[in-house]
Amino acid sequence: MTLQDVRALAAKGEGLKIEFKKKAAFPEKIVREVIALANTAGGNLLIGVDDDGTVSGQRFIEEEVFVMEKAIDSLIFPKLQVECTILKLTEKKGVAVFQIPLSPDRPHFLKEKEKKQAYVRVADRSIQASREVWEILKKGRTPKDTVFTYGRKEELLMKALGEKEKITLREYSRLARIPIFLASKTLVRLVTANVLQVHPQESEDYFTLKE
Repeated sequence: MTLQDVRALAAKGEGLKIEFKKKAAFPEKIVREVIALANTAGGNLLIGVDDDGTVSGQRFIEEEVFVMEKAIDSLIFPKLQVECTILKLTEKKGVAVFQIPLSPDRPHFLKEKEKKQAYVRVADRSIQASREVWEILKKGRTPKDTVFTYGRKEELLMKALGEKEKITLREYSRLARIPIFLASKTLVRLVTANVLQVHPQESEDYFTLKE
């Protein structure tokens, strides 16, 4: 990774696989971006880059890296291995590039007191993952053929998706008159079987037929 590479990345703007931070002022919040990248498609976290993509650098960049590496090591479960490269702009200013893989151990969680929170990347944002997305991430670690019976509840789902293109968990539960846990299990199974696609949202995920 060179400074030229960093400037080329920054010029593309934030997106599914890239996040900019001017500095590591709130590492416990930045860790969420790291988790989201690792859970979704991998990517890069750039420290010392402004929101508009300006590679301005940060003073004492080694300290910023130390703070972030400590947060990544202590707040992410299971442990996540990331690579970091420091590039100097001047004698006092530098940029850090954290290269985050699409993790084979996903989903990763933020350890926060008694709660576990997973995050995923949607376009240029990191959002909290629903329980359905957790299960889909977990099953996606070892893809395999999923066998399921096509019964009444699946038939109702396909008919609904043919009419209105998308459906939420609660809508499906009401439509099929089945408990939330069973609706959830069915949707997850159909996503895993490549029949449906999940679209994570901050409020409520929705599902569509896989293109």
